[in-house]
Amino acid sequence: MPTQAHFVLQKPYDVPVNERYDPCGGVRRMWVFDTDKPISSTHPGGALTEIKVDNIYSSGVWQFEGDMYVPSGTSGASVMQVFGAATHATTLMLHVYDGQLTYYHELTKVVVDRVYDRWIRLNVIHDVAAGNVTVFVDGERRLGAPGQGGKEHYFKFGVYKQSHHNPSHRMESHWRNVAIYTKP
Repeated sequence: MPTQAHFVLQKPYDVPVNERYDPCGGVRRMWVFDTDKPISSTHPGGALTEIKVDNIYSSGVWQFEGDMYVPSGTSGASVMQVFGAATHATTLMLHVYDGQLTYYHELTKVVVDRVYDRWIRLNVIHDVAAGNVTVFVDGERRLGAPGQGGKEHYFKFGVYKQSHHNPSHRMESHWRNVAIYTKP
């Protein structure tokens, strides 16, 4: 099982850590601006401040668990990912658009409404062999989605600017009580 040493911060390469990340009182606060640079000058992705759980897995059942808070105004950001897939980068992305948590950028696939300014408990279970991902919010099953194949996976959480649906200038999420569990 991963430890806190497996939690690796990724942030825009040209700003100091304290300008995009604040770990205070057990809460990891992460933010990014729509004009920020990616994590390196050669990285093809957009602006992000995320924690990569650097514990790569290829089999078994893996669970991400944590409390998430999204301040009002944040829109156009991925807040959680299951990274790794056969034909594209991710098996799952949960985005925030105008107060809704959605499956990728599909506004018709709302996982939960009214996520602004409140703590929600998020559980994501990835069953590699069965090829599926299940999302629970506050203990209620809210999404079942197919896995996307791939040989290596890991979890990420924070904020990652998305180019769909007019992202806000500032995007932010707060996290506490994050844990990873596995059943081989």
